[in-house]
Amino acid sequence: MRNPLPRSAARALVASALVAGLVGAGAAPAVADPVPAAGPAPVAAAPVPQVTGPLAVTADSHPFGAADRTQVPEDLSASGYVEEEFLASGTSNVYSWPTDGPAVVRTADAPYTTRVLVRRPASAERFSGNVVVEMLNPSNLFDLNIGWAVAHRQIVENGDAWVGITAKPVAVQALQNFDAGRYADLSFANPLPLDDPANCSTVDADANPATPAVALPADTSRSTENGLVWDVYTQVGNWLRGDGGGNPLTYGGERSRVEHAYGFGYSQTGGYLVNYAKAVHPLVVQAQGAPVYDAYLIGVAGGAFAGAYPMNQCEAAPPAGDPRRQLYGIGVPVIQLMSQSDYLLGIGSRRPDSDQEGDEFRHYEMAGAGHATPDELAFSASAVDVVAAGREVPPASCDQGPRSRFPSSIFFDAALRNLDRWVRDGVAPPRADPIVVRNGQPVLDRFGNVRGGLRSPYLDVPRSTWYGTATGASFCFIAGYEVPFSQTVLDRLYLSRGEYVQKVRANVRDLQRAGFLTASDAERLVREARQVGR
Repeated sequence: MRNPLPRSAARALVASALVAGLVGAGAAPAVADPVPAAGPAPVAAAPVPQVTGPLAVTADSHPFGAADRTQVPEDLSASGYVEEEFLASGTSNVYSWPTDGPAVVRTADAPYTTRVLVRRPASAERFSGNVVVEMLNPSNLFDLNIGWAVAHRQIVENGDAWVGITAKPVAVQALQNFDAGRYADLSFANPLPLDDPANCSTVDADANPATPAVALPADTSRSTENGLVWDVYTQVGNWLRGDGGGNPLTYGGERSRVEHAYGFGYSQTGGYLVNYAKAVHPLVVQAQGAPVYDAYLIGVAGGAFAGAYPMNQCEAAPPAGDPRRQLYGIGVPVIQLMSQSDYLLGIGSRRPDSDQEGDEFRHYEMAGAGHATPDELAFSASAVDVVAAGREVPPASCDQGPRSRFPSSIFFDAALRNLDRWVRDGVAPPRADPIVVRNGQPVLDRFGNVRGGLRSPYLDVPRSTWYGTATGASFCFIAGYEVPFSQTVLDRLYLSRGEYVQKVRANVRDLQRAGFLTASDAERLVREARQVGR
């Protein structure tokens, strides 16, 4: 564990992530230096990486973000789960995405090595056949296990596997800082030498050729390439679905037990998933005859808010309003969830829901929920390990107080359950109105909470006002906060504790029957209500 990043450099990198990693419309890099001529994008039939592992866990070496080393340690064995870490190596094309259609090759066959974190039922009999595959979010300059954080209850209850893939060079550097020996082989090396004019040193940050180019973002280096992730994601998925090759989901047999693979991304990697679904998914189908991923769950990324990213680090992200950001005709079911922190900036992601074959789509907006949650920190690497990785520990509080405790997990649990039903049984998920907006502003109820969107007892049987944005350091502007009602207001709303619990129970029953809550989350909300004093 070595080489912590200087504090000033870390702040510059986070600032870069704030600009390029979240609100990327019109502020993403454009080509400033010559690029190679684009060609067709061949994808080898079902390519799989070479895999090493599982890596040993010792007193001196453990996975970054290991469940028992997270900020709030978790005993996976208590749930009948195990955790394993692998290294995956192969070659990846670097793509360009000039128009609304499949990507084209910019540079072919660039070597890579990444790491893959797997959590799965220990017993094959317990495994559902589902694997949720997540490109780990690097917006804090290290890997966050956000998919596990927001959906682990549904994953474990259903017996699914979860797989997290390191997706960006800046996160690789954090891993190597953390444990140089364990992660020595990781590489997202730029296939273009530094003296190649196509290895850009400056970018047109506002995608306007009339303005001066600027230096590469602080989280990007000419010696590495951000655009290797697309084929990495395909190849790791192929490995998990394939037979043999050290695949832990064969459970020691000759064949993989995976029946369905679901792509997941959150915020920055939610935007990556838009790129993948629009630009790479069709290439995979063409080359392999079927997609790797049977459906996509895109979290808090859409429209002008993280709605698409540069396909490579020398190329502009599609600007706001560009059809490349629109999720039409993906070919497999897609569920997109936006939060109260980002739905206005991402309002361009709204489109009609559809049950039409090849265009199955649901768009949800999580009323009351913040984007940057406490759970994403609690279920990721401990503060000690983050510091050892040379990164600053993200703040858990903002100027207004702690990050909003609103449990967006209730919506992700239901979304994952409903996505699986859509794929397996053809049962379309329920539809929900978006958050009500007039003249560019949300319409609020008498308590200051938004109207419309996905509902919950937190807003329909309220005890607080829920805000989607706060002020303060790092990602506070999308963290949100809570302002509890005064006791006077609570006494006026609920004559007794029993009345409050009864109203919550009725609200939860209706939401569960409509398909917006899982049974276990419904029970959890009622238990929480019973514990709250009047």
